[in-house]
Amino acid sequence: MAIEDDDKPRRKVSHEIGQDLSLLSVEELTERIALLTGEIARLEAAVTKKRVSRDAANSIFKS
Repeated sequence: MAIEDDDKPRRKVSHEIGQDLSLLSVEELTERIALLTGEIARLEAAVTKKRVSRDAANSIFKS
């Protein structure tokens, strides 16, 4: 019975800034782009949330 690639546990996709990309396949690079795009969206949401909180606090104290 052959072992299927789908049955193997996939290693977690991670990325290190400045990492050598020459050894990565197109599929691996695409996975990393998706990972980093999701992380950028998460960071932007956190910035927005913090700005809303800061603006609300500033409006209370400037009154």
